[in-house]
Amino acid sequence: MNKKELAELRKNFSESSDLFVINHAATAFVDAEKQIRCLNSRAYHDIPTEENECLIATLKRVLSGTLGKGLLEYEFPQEAYEEGGSQAILYAALNSKLKDESAVSMLMDQIVSRMDYVSTYAVLVAHCTYTVFQKSRNDEVDPYQSYDYSFLVTAICPVEVRVDGLIYNEDDNAIEKKKAYDRIVAEIPTDGFLYPTFTGRGPDVNHVLYFAHKPKDVNVSIVENVLGCHFTQTAQEQRETFQGLMQEIVADELSYAVITSVNEKISDIAAEYTNEPELPIVDDIHVRDILLDSGVSQEKAEEMQMAYREAIQDKPITVGNLVESKTTIRFDGVTISIGKDATDKVRTQCVNGRRYLLIDLEDPAVEINGLTARVAADSPPVQANVPSESEEESAPEDDADAQ
Repeated sequence: MNKKELAELRKNFSESSDLFVINHAATAFVDAEKQIRCLNSRAYHDIPTEENECLIATLKRVLSGTLGKGLLEYEFPQEAYEEGGSQAILYAALNSKLKDESAVSMLMDQIVSRMDYVSTYAVLVAHCTYTVFQKSRNDEVDPYQSYDYSFLVTAICPVEVRVDGLIYNEDDNAIEKKKAYDRIVAEIPTDGFLYPTFTGRGPDVNHVLYFAHKPKDVNVSIVENVLGCHFTQTAQEQRETFQGLMQEIVADELSYAVITSVNEKISDIAAEYTNEPELPIVDDIHVRDILLDSGVSQEKAEEMQMAYREAIQDKPITVGNLVESKTTIRFDGVTISIGKDATDKVRTQCVNGRRYLLIDLEDPAVEINGLTARVAADSPPVQANVPSESEEESAPEDDADAQ
């Protein structure tokens, strides 16, 4: 499933779309003891308007996020197709259109019994249909050729217990403490999934799309135990893997110039594929070439290439997971955040045996703690820190101090 297909599905996941309809919905409340307290399955048109508006808004959030980060596609392993396997359970629920009580119960039990969750929660599942019109090679829609893509979308939402304190009691015309409490189903799901995926503008029953509201906090139990898939690294873990290898292998060749150059070249790859439907990846050859182009020695670049290949195995890292939106320098209680278009305004310099971080100021006005100050051309502190032209020519760069 690529970015273009996801965008098409998102666009049409709405009651205002003539091509989309929710046919049936199943909901369940699960208590802290992992007991299903209620389980309802209803035709969507039987659900009151104010309720179904909340339902569709919550379910649509399962399609939000970025592919490769908060939206992770998984292929089912062979054992998932066996009787009682995760794919078999999902497929049965899909074919039943959530009208078969047994199929719905099996799906809910698969979620509740196998998922780790820290609080009470609600499970919302909908059977949906999207009418897909065929397209020509020129991306033109053929109004006479269409088929239905049927899918399940599941949202797992925490249930919050709310006591609003003092309330106005209209019957007694008094302000008093609220005696009852509400169990509010959160509008934003923490997790969810789409099955089957919308691949090649059609259903792919061999894959499932998992959603995590917080990409850094993936519920692995859903991926491995509920969906029965083999978990891969989160976007954050992929970035940490890459950074760990850089720190270990490139080590003493790391400098401000090298680090910012690597990020710039990875960003260039991402920009090159912005309008492409498929997610670009960074393989070991990319890593080697990026390091060589950034000034790293061939020995270190090739060592990094081999280590990277070993670390990722057959699961290349997507480019977007390695791009840093800004450059941050930290040392001795000082933090400097540099925008991606301003990295060339900063450099490190060794002058008379002392190391400096220099920032070129095109405008003498700078903002400090919300106040505008001017840096005078003849300011003594600045003159003391900035080398003369002759010193700049003779003094070697000491970029290692920007690590």
